[in-house]
Amino acid sequence: MRAAVVTAFGGPDVIETREVPAPEPAAGQVLVEVGIADVIFVETAIRRGQHGEFFDVQTPYVTGSNLGGQVRAVGAGVPADWIGKTVVGRGVAFGAHAELALTTTDLVEVPPELDLRTAVAVYGDGFTALMLEELAPPMAGQDVLITASAGGMGLLLIQLAHKAGANVIAAARGEEKLELSRAQGADVLIDYGKPGWEKLVLEATNGQGPGIVFEGAGGELGAVAFSVVKDGGWISAHGAPSGSFAPYDAAEAERRGLTVKGIMDLRADSTTTSVTGAAVIARAAAGDLKPVIDQVYDLDHVADAHRALENRTLRGKALIEVSR
Repeated sequence: MRAAVVTAFGGPDVIETREVPAPEPAAGQVLVEVGIADVIFVETAIRRGQHGEFFDVQTPYVTGSNLGGQVRAVGAGVPADWIGKTVVGRGVAFGAHAELALTTTDLVEVPPELDLRTAVAVYGDGFTALMLEELAPPMAGQDVLITASAGGMGLLLIQLAHKAGANVIAAARGEEKLELSRAQGADVLIDYGKPGWEKLVLEATNGQGPGIVFEGAGGELGAVAFSVVKDGGWISAHGAPSGSFAPYDAAEAERRGLTVKGIMDLRADSTTTSVTGAAVIARAAAGDLKPVIDQVYDLDHVADAHRALENRTLRGKALIEVSR
């Protein structure tokens, strides 16, 4: 079968489309003929050899995590009635950017009212967005700052905060991304590519700072977001497209009474969350989560998808179309 393989840690050019052996489902596993797969920023960092403390990955490996397609075979202990169903799920040890991929039984059948692209586009980011919604204080009437607001997850967070009745402050780089944020329900638009953007955040919150911050940018932008959150407020530091998660002083956060949530609070296998993949798909089917799909690449151009993510040229999601 054909698959996109990271041959060594490095730049996008290390990704090659190769013929590799088709996997066989072991006990508790499901084999899916992949139609559409997701691609997210953290996969570019893993490809560079980063985040080894969170992801135990050795080269060569097949890229891609979230996928959708038809179940072709099941391993021991898995009901045979899964075969033939159209599902979304997560690849085992990545592996989604391939014609055939293994998943666990943590699958969700795609309802007829959702097309496969939408289901895959919402599945991964929607899971994280709903965990953030669950972790955060009630958003009704709150000033909510969302950084990296025009990314796949940032746009979903805007939708959730808007629906909850928050005053949504979207921070992104450039007019095009900000207008996209407005279209999803943002009330205040701030270009953090311009110096002094934190002053605009304070102005938008009557000098108090936002009570809730969904920080998806990381690095220095994330550090600035920490500086403006209101004393006693809540902030998540879940994004690292700047190269690192937002740095902060734990003693300072304690002094200011801040509640800080990090990437380890957002693990899909966490026992502290009630969010499920089925809940994500149900919320998408109900119209609460509407992913914005910008680009769809084929299996031979996964490296181009990685470049687009790293160069910040995407307005929403990128997907990989594996088979038609």
